Amino acid sequence: MRLKTVLLAAIGAATLAAPALAHRQWLLPSTTTLSDTNQYVTIDAAISNDLFYPDHVAMSPEMIKVWAPDGSAGTMENAAKGRHRTTFDVKVDKPGTWKIGTEMSSVMGSFTLNGEQWRVGGRRGPPPAAGAPARPMPKFVATPADIPAGATDVKLTEVMGRNAIFVTAGAPSEDVFKPTGKGLEFQPITHPGALVSDEEGQFRFLVDGKPAAGVKVTVVPGSKKFRETEGAQELTTGADGVLRVNWPVAGMYWMSASLTDAKVTAPRATERRMSFTTTLEVPAP
Repeated sequence: MRLKTVLLAAIGAATLAAPALAHRQWLLPSTTTLSDTNQYVTIDAAISNDLFYPDHVAMSPEMIKVWAPDGSAGTMENAAKGRHRTTFDVKVDKPGTWKIGTEMSSVMGSFTLNGEQWRVGGRRGPPPAAGAPARPMPKFVATPADIPAGATDVKLTEVMGRNAIFVTAGAPSEDVFKPTGKGLEFQPITHPGALVSDEEGQFRFLVDGKPAAGVKVTVVPGSKKFRETEGAQELTTGADGVLRVNWPVAGMYWMSASLTDAKVTAPRATERRMSFTTTLEVPAP
């Protein structure tokens, strides 16, 4: 699998931030379980404050890929990007478990040149709206290779992020969960298509293909807009990399895991920040 690069860097940084402090990226399918094939799933994709309520910015369709159960590439249909939300359809024409989402790998950071601070990676951001006061735009280079000679105080972070949902047609399959051995990955013990609200869900997280202890995971039920509190669970994987989750109510849940270490592969980077995010459907028993 080829990872996306700079195009996704700004979104990756938002995903890695604490849920209460940043906008969150999410994919919301119309359903995650189908009785058979030759059906469609419609997915909303956005970045917002309240989960599953589009109020900030749409995700770009070109960031999103579809993996069929046999590993072949699926396609998006009827993709449309609005102001707050992108929506598209996926024709589920093969039995098993599909993966739909984004993958990114980039380097972000900053440096100083001639007394001015520059930014590395990410995007410049949109121009101010008509009539809005102009705001200063930071000086910017796209990659670490563009950092000029003479730069000082170079601080670079390797960022790797995945955001995926899983849709099963007929009997569930496991091929889309096969680890690549790169970064933070999700290996369910309880298949996402088998979750129910009165049973514990178990998922193993891996880093570079090995069970990852101490991964911080946030689990939030949807529809926070209609609740006084977020209802988030702040959990941590055990020594075996396994996360155990209880579901207080039926519904859609946003789950996001993050981990930082020093096992960098990018030149001049000093740390690696990794994330994995998914949306899980938890029906009533």
